[in-house]
Amino acid sequence: MLNIQGLMKQAQQMQRKMQETQEKLGMEEREGTSGGNLVKVVLNGKSEMKSLKIDKSLLNGDDVEMLEDLILAAYNDAHRQVDEMMNEGMKEATNGVGLGGLKLPF
Repeated sequence: MLNIQGLMKQAQQMQRKMQETQEKLGMEEREGTSGGNLVKVVLNGKSEMKSLKIDKSLLNGDDVEMLEDLILAAYNDAHRQVDEMMNEGMKEATNGVGLGGLKLPF
């Protein structure tokens, strides 16, 4: 017979550990770049943009679309890194138990 109390206790411990991990990783930062480091975007673990740096050489031209593309590419690079960091952190917090595609933070 299953020990329901034991399972509930384990689930609560896992939930607490996941929440602690989310909070910790939320303070981490990842930098995405594009255009050979001409554009840099820094995101925190909550995917909030903390900084954007654009090399001055990009501001001399009239090609606004290229600059927009470089900003998007740098953001997407940083966002991918944040996703990887969160996935790894949650894997550790849950001892490798899959969450079935659950997107975090909740």
